[in-house]
Amino acid sequence: MIESPCVASCRLNNDKYCVGCLRHITEIVDWNKRTDEENAAILHKVAKRKQVAVLQGPDECETYPITQAEWQAAKSQKPVR
Repeated sequence: MIESPCVASCRLNNDKYCVGCLRHITEIVDWNKRTDEENAAILHKVAKRKQVAVLQGPDECETYPITQAEWQAAKSQKPVR
């Protein structure tokens, strides 16, 4: 099983990306239920996001903790692939 990239800094930006691990909320939920191939694809997207973030510099946008309602809504959506 591929280890989660979570860094225990779960705060979302306005686009619902975690500023800690750079996963979208729909990529965070059910991580342990996905196949290794699905998680590898997510990690590939995260690597690209990190490259862009480094080039753009620090993002000073407002962030907020993931709410239970957002978590449940993300679980009800189809996974981002």
